[in-house]
Amino acid sequence: MGMKIGYARVSSAGQKLDLQLDRLAARDRIFREKASGRSAKGRLELQNALDFVRDEDVFVVTTLDRLARSVVDLAGIVQTLERKKVNLVVLDQGIETTTMYGL
Repeated sequence: MGMKIGYARVSSAGQKLDLQLDRLAARDRIFREKASGRSAKGRLELQNALDFVRDEDVFVVTTLDRLARSVVDLAGIVQTLERKKVNLVVLDQGIETTTMYGL
């Protein structure tokens, strides 16, 4: 199995990443940013994370809304992960593509 890569995001400078970082602490690497989630465009650390992941890695977020706020963006991110053979885990929603039991 590859690395476990975490991604944490808050929408504004006044918000803190602490809770997400605590939940993602056991990951091999964590990408973090303070940026609006309205669009995946312009989220530099998300793009860096998607560029970084490799075959058999696991991409982990705490909640789905930290990853994407629109179905279009989510579909694009999932397609990128699938193309790179990277699994997705969303901790709070029980979404996990690493086993046949995940959603």
